[in-house]
Amino acid sequence: MADKGKKGKPGPAPAPGTAPAAAEPAPAAAKTEEKKEEKPKSVQPKDEVGTRKGCRRYRWEFKDSNREFWVMGHAEVKILSLGCLIGSLIMFTGTTVHPLLTLIITMELSIFCFFIIVYTFAIQRYMPFILWPISDLLNDLFACGFLGWAVYFAVTSRQTMPLHYVIAVVLIGVAGLFALIDVCLQRKHFKGKKVRRNVLIPPGKEKEGEKAKEGGKPGEGDKGKDKGAAPAAPAAKGGKK
Repeated sequence: MADKGKKGKPGPAPAPGTAPAAAEPAPAAAKTEEKKEEKPKSVQPKDEVGTRKGCRRYRWEFKDSNREFWVMGHAEVKILSLGCLIGSLIMFTGTTVHPLLTLIITMELSIFCFFIIVYTFAIQRYMPFILWPISDLLNDLFACGFLGWAVYFAVTSRQTMPLHYVIAVVLIGVAGLFALIDVCLQRKHFKGKKVRRNVLIPPGKEKEGEKAKEGGKPGEGDKGKDKGAAPAAPAAKGGKK
């Protein structure tokens, strides 16, 4: 009987400050993982820049610029004219050449290399204040004129022309012909394109200006209505004399 009494006695109550192990707070790692969750990237159009910024924008501009540069044929024509000019310089090394010829060839080489670098690395997309298609078109026209004059000057300035000299002159003429072909390709580039207005204005400010103009119109109309409205008739005064 004594054993039964001992078994029935309740155990000591737990301390008030202690809590069970199951109710321990969540580890700090779970909170940090929730913070690290990145926001989903917004869906952007494929044909336009959209709201891309930073590296995303440069990747899109880089791909789009190279696609336009290679598909429309500008890259192939410029590289061929560049190769012809380099070949003409190599052919001129073994013969005596007038310094004007080497000056014109090196000048056109540097200009063609400049445009190839600009279009390859999409530099023109970040400088919209320069009309790049028009500048490229003018460069092709001037290159065609300079190289044509160089061929004429190379032929008339010498009485005897060795084989290497003749090959170099032919390569200069071919480079001028490729520049003329690039002019025709530039004409196709302008077809179906419109002039962009407010290129340098950020999109947010442009929208704010449009909203301000739209908000000003209804106010003006209300003022006109108030002016044109007839004055209200005075209320009849009723009273005894």
